[in-house]
Amino acid sequence: MKHKIQTVVRVLLGALFLFGGIAFFFTTPPPITGDMATFFAGLVASKYFLYLLKITEIACGLFLVSGFFVPLALVVLAPIVLNIFMVHVFLDQSGLTMAIIIGLATVYLGFFSPSYSPTIKKLFKSKP
Repeated sequence: MKHKIQTVVRVLLGALFLFGGIAFFFTTPPPITGDMATFFAGLVASKYFLYLLKITEIACGLFLVSGFFVPLALVVLAPIVLNIFMVHVFLDQSGLTMAIIIGLATVYLGFFSPSYSPTIKKLFKSKP
């Protein structure tokens, strides 16, 4: 049963990042106002960052959906997920529920899932 839950969470999280990353290249974002518009303008002004971010999301989404390199994908996605959460806490509270769900799914896979947590927990052990 734990492996089924883990698989469902992994595939849904992967699909979210995969299709969210792909959508960036084929759709126009809705109009943004306020602090979020300023933040987004800064990302666009960098010229490269949004492309790097979305290509990373697509790659990690593919890893999660396919089941290959899942611990690597989770480690790479961790700062992205944290940033998604922080943006919705400080700039746009409307997406906070989804940011919390994404964060909980990432934490579950990284620290509580039977298949992936042992690998990730090794990163937090100090060597004597």
